[in-house]
Amino acid sequence: MPALTIKNIPDVLYEQLKATAELHRRSINSEVIVCLEKMLTSTKMTPADRLSRIEQLRSSIKVNSISPEDIEQAINTGRP
Repeated sequence: MPALTIKNIPDVLYEQLKATAELHRRSINSEVIVCLEKMLTSTKMTPADRLSRIEQLRSSIKVNSISPEDIEQAINTGRP
């Protein structure tokens, strides 16, 4: 099986990888393989599939469940 050496990994990225590996109870090597598999083998949605999912989400949202005041408050939250 081929081997891969990765050099100059930023410390922050390495720590994130290490934490994620611990969370999933994997070695760092196994976590890297899982991450690569997810990114390289993910299937892209067709526009029709994406539209179908959007329509499903829209149908699950209650009409008028968010008021204009709620939107204004969300926009301004955390702003000086």
